[in-house]
Amino acid sequence: MITGSASFLANIDVAQLAIYAFWLFFAALVWWLRREDHREGYPMVADYPGQDAREFPQMPPAKHFVMGDGSTIAAPRGEKAEVFAARQMLPWPGAPFEPTGNPMIDGIGPAAYAQRHDAPELAYDDGLPKIVPLRTATDFFLSSEDPDPRGYAVLGDDGVQAGTVVDAWIDRSEYIVRYLEVETTPEFGGRRVLLPTHFVTFRTRLRQIGCYAILGRQFADVPALKNTDSVTSLEEDKIVGYYGGGLLYATPKRMAPVL
Repeated sequence: MITGSASFLANIDVAQLAIYAFWLFFAALVWWLRREDHREGYPMVADYPGQDAREFPQMPPAKHFVMGDGSTIAAPRGEKAEVFAARQMLPWPGAPFEPTGNPMIDGIGPAAYAQRHDAPELAYDDGLPKIVPLRTATDFFLSSEDPDPRGYAVLGDDGVQAGTVVDAWIDRSEYIVRYLEVETTPEFGGRRVLLPTHFVTFRTRLRQIGCYAILGRQFADVPALKNTDSVTSLEEDKIVGYYGGGLLYATPKRMAPVL
């Protein structure tokens, strides 16, 4: 004798129900992931003012995250669209932009930077700024096996001396030199600026450091620090973006095609 429940199950394709359930789950997962990835980098802006390029689904409500220093940040942050100093070269969507000012300062193309937190990044173990000059990190020193760059002349890619290295900035968490502190000549402002170490070449015998990213005179416009003994995350992005932008914008020839 066949019971009612057995008769009901006999008319159901369990494998088909399983695949339907999987499809529903997968669709919900894709929707959730697409919704969550709207937390960073939004709102999007279309090529033309007044248009919103935000895709479906809409941005989720903000989540609040507690940082290591006790501060709280929200994601998404509801940032306004940035206005940048560039114009579209051709009147259709997707056309390239060309700078209207100094792209290395305005953050255009390879000089672009993110609006990061305008405070120093802190070390995990002691909660103090992790990138500092050697003059304040008295428990660190440069290895005797490596050249001490302090006192070396700094030359731009054009061979013009822009200044002299007066200190090295170290990352106390990674135990490496991140920046060289350069005191520029009076001709270029007579101020102290940071030079990222991955944009330099050492000429130890000549006691010189060459910077292939920018020209000597362009050291006058390197973004400044608001504190002489620490660098904020925003300042780091601006400084590295300035030198990175120089790889394309330092001279007109660098913007031209190779052939």
